Amino acid sequence: MARGGHNKERDDVERKCIVTGEVQPKAGLIRFVVGPDNQVVPDVLGKLPGRGMYVTADRTTLEEAKKGQFSRSAKQAVTVPDGLVDEVERQLARRTVDLIALTRKAGRAVCGFEKVKGWLAGGERVRVLVQASDGSERGKTKLWTPEGARYFGCLTSQELGLAFGRQSVIHGALATGRLSDRVVEEATKLRGLREGNGGDTASGKDKEAK
Repeated sequence: MARGGHNKERDDVERKCIVTGEVQPKAGLIRFVVGPDNQVVPDVLGKLPGRGMYVTADRTTLEEAKKGQFSRSAKQAVTVPDGLVDEVERQLARRTVDLIALTRKAGRAVCGFEKVKGWLAGGERVRVLVQASDGSERGKTKLWTPEGARYFGCLTSQELGLAFGRQSVIHGALATGRLSDRVVEEATKLRGLREGNGGDTASGKDKEAK
């Protein structure tokens, strides 16, 4: 176990996607369990009891899982609720927003164009640059993702506003740290549902600081 209780073993644990058959770290998978009523239940936090079924955090793959893959994995007839994938997206968005809010409360995040630009230009160790999906593209292209940091544009200005305690936010930055690492993990899953499996780059903005 790493310092501060951060479980390195957890990060390294791998599971097989029931749709693709690919073995990969749990961080890139969504866990599901079968509830008492034989209904498939998403377990975004990974804490529900029962045998887990893992699906790659990608909307297309999750939609495919509804076509009998859950029943085959559970080895029993199960009910897949309508809107299951949308519910996973909703929970991931809420989880990501909550983690950003915790990072802000810990004094490890700022929002607003000038403050974010100041962090990027001033040598602050930025782990994550977040910009609203519905923000002005012209404004967003004026900021850059530092080397080694991650960019996410999968949250709306209203969702970022909730995270930063404002009505709406377009630009935000998170400093390095455990909380920011957890934001990366959850936001990567969310991006898989909202934007497809697009890797680390979003809209070509992952570039080094000048």
